[in-house]
Amino acid sequence: MSATEYDAVVLGAGAAGLMCAAVAGQRGRRVLLLDHADQVGKKILISGGGRCNFTNVHTRPENYISANPHFAKSALARYTPADFIALVQAYGINYHEKTLGQMFCDGSAKQIVAMLLDECAKGGVDVRCGQPVSDVTHADDKFGVRFGDANFAAASLVIATGGPSIPKMGATGFAYDLARQFGLKVVEPRPALVPMTLGGDDVLFRELSGIAAPVEARAGKAAFREAALFTHKGLSGPAILQVSSYWRHGEPVTIDFLPEAPSGWLADAKRTRPRTTLRAALGASLPDRLAETLAERLALPGELAAQTDRKLADAEARLARWPFHPNGTEGFAKAEVTVGGISTAGLSSQTMMAKTVPNLYAVGEAVDVTGWLGGYNFQWAWASGHAAGQVI
Repeated sequence: MSATEYDAVVLGAGAAGLMCAAVAGQRGRRVLLLDHADQVGKKILISGGGRCNFTNVHTRPENYISANPHFAKSALARYTPADFIALVQAYGINYHEKTLGQMFCDGSAKQIVAMLLDECAKGGVDVRCGQPVSDVTHADDKFGVRFGDANFAAASLVIATGGPSIPKMGATGFAYDLARQFGLKVVEPRPALVPMTLGGDDVLFRELSGIAAPVEARAGKAAFREAALFTHKGLSGPAILQVSSYWRHGEPVTIDFLPEAPSGWLADAKRTRPRTTLRAALGASLPDRLAETLAERLALPGELAAQTDRKLADAEARLARWPFHPNGTEGFAKAEVTVGGISTAGLSSQTMMAKTVPNLYAVGEAVDVTGWLGGYNFQWAWASGHAAGQVI
């Protein structure tokens, strides 16, 4: 059966694949964009609570995790948040900035998907969905792709199929299988931006399910000052999702429950309000049930006046570095993204092309570049897709 010819086939019609196809198509390339899902941009549609946190104005390479922390610099420098915001503005899409530089649509994430499809249409991109990619071959400088019952061929192939996070959206490890088929190494993937589960002595904290507080959470050398949320399984909320990307099994996660409190605050409270209790002192800054639970654990009953300064200093230190010992995470099912992926060691940071397989490219979440929570992963998708789209 003869194959229909294109200049490039892009596998995966998510954020990175849509951007890559649109840029290449508008350069006059004949581009085919394929996705096994029944519609394009499924993860875009659910992002940001359906409003798409489409970039972060504070984006810089330090906001990304990769075995090679320098890899993302080139693409990020050449396609910036301002570039994507300009595109959003050109389409008349209203947006707003939330905390920490996060940019959201005023309306719906559907507007971003429609914009990217319009950009593809401007470049004459052939978009096809709803069939599996059953075979990918490479011979005589041509890539062959079997999509459903159809065969396609192209000089360039782009892997933009993402990682295995959120399998209910159709996510799989297909990108890694394809990379290995062509001899590219894969950095072991693990769930990132994911809630953490607690066991052992920490199980008591599950009783606080639904309670949130502003904290500073730490895992390894990473620290994030945002809200933490207690759940019926363990810990979640932005601060926890952020440190989950850095956490490794067996390591603790420490929480500073009062990151704004000055050193010596408990001893000061003893002097200014000697008759107050530890629970009351904590309750001034924390939700009641959390204050009660922490006070019970610290076991300093009675008034602050009855406590030695040393005991109060010890309690203060514990509250600033309260150790939790997660027994795991909620896995790829609840992970927003994946840490790990196609090794950057085998890719050009300028073009995203494989060093050992000419005209094979990998972009977006499929690659071992993972952003923080808050629009950073979309910015990597736009930047890496744009980098490859300029050369395929």
